[in-house]
Amino acid sequence: MSEVKRRTAGRPAGSGKSASGHSQSLVRGLNLLERLAASPGGLALSEVAEQADLAPSTTHRLLQALQSQGFVTQDSELGVWKIDVKTFRIGNSFLEARDFVATSRPFLRRLTALTGETANLGIRDGGTAVFLAQSESSQMMRMITRLGSRAPLHASGVGKALMAWLPDDEFERILAEQGLARVTENTLHTPETLREGMAEIRRQGFACDREEHAIGLQCVAACIHDEHGIPLAAISVSGPKARIPESRLPELGELVRTTAAEITALLGGRVPEPPASPGP
Repeated sequence: MSEVKRRTAGRPAGSGKSASGHSQSLVRGLNLLERLAASPGGLALSEVAEQADLAPSTTHRLLQALQSQGFVTQDSELGVWKIDVKTFRIGNSFLEARDFVATSRPFLRRLTALTGETANLGIRDGGTAVFLAQSESSQMMRMITRLGSRAPLHASGVGKALMAWLPDDEFERILAEQGLARVTENTLHTPETLREGMAEIRRQGFACDREEHAIGLQCVAACIHDEHGIPLAAISVSGPKARIPESRLPELGELVRTTAAEITALLGGRVPEPPASPGP
């Protein structure tokens, strides 16, 4: 028996064509799921077919196959098709399994390579920012933060980036419980100046720490958001004022902002539209 015959022996006739057809159906089915996921209110059969550029009969056949597996459902009253619970479970499993620290590490290293400065990742724990990961600068004079150390939200770049996107009630609760202790003479220590600072962060998409946590050190930071647009973590670039003067803050801030947006997208999150200023 030849090599070709040995390979094909025992296969049903036309199996190659069938596999190709199955692959095409799979791709088309996944495309339909994407269309429906983008339309929470559901789509009529004709709308799904038009968006997917498929014949209505083909679209209906694929939707029925997806329905039989619990991925889509049809509203019996309106007749529209929507994603079903199994699709939600699969998407939710991704959100539960994501590791934003591991995902962020290559981006921290890239920030250090591009800026020559230390890059950090932090999260909010109550009224403080906690640092979880770092990419150290190779400069002799550099900013180093011990992992697990904390900084006040209102007096650190990472903290301010996180605080700026909190819902109003949470912002006000932290303000009432934590107060605004002055860490340095530059710390924003009144509710008015802090609210103004938060509004500026939302407008430009990044926070600046102008020697507010430590004299001689400056920092830019931006928020990583979850799928609801809520702060998940924040990244920053920090270094001595001699290398990060005021004139360099906008450039570094934009770099950190776009990097945070990349991480947000990779984690399945979304960057929200700037809300109104918090508080009265």
